[in-house]
Amino acid sequence: MKQKKNFRLAILAIIGLTILTIVHYALAEQSGIERVELQRHDLGTPGKEVVQVRIDFDSGTAFGKHWHPGEEIIYVLEGSLEYQVAGKSTVTLKSGDVLFIPAGTIHAARNPGKGIAKELATYIVEKGKPLVNVKYK
Repeated sequence: MKQKKNFRLAILAIIGLTILTIVHYALAEQSGIERVELQRHDLGTPGKEVVQVRIDFDSGTAFGKHWHPGEEIIYVLEGSLEYQVAGKSTVTLKSGDVLFIPAGTIHAARNPGKGIAKELATYIVEKGKPLVNVKYK
């Protein structure tokens, strides 16, 4: 009897995780932005880690205002991306361009082009904190 109950709970958990995964990917596709984590490593500085993410933007899509608990270094791989960084003029970067965003700085990104745009984002952040924060400080 107890084994049947545990088995049912396990099946329900698998179904629930499957539904959450499907919803997550559906929302990601709907937004037109795909984030792929490439690597994550602890740094020699206690409490810090480096995370590299490839971010693909469909034509005309935007990632609204947000901030990170550490520095972000952006390298545009393909296309062009427009960045709004708090306290600075809007800048449009093309393939091969770079941008440094200081820790905690509110910023947004948008693909103004007709094709896909891709960036490599390298984050040097506080370990254990959310990588992206959309709530303002």
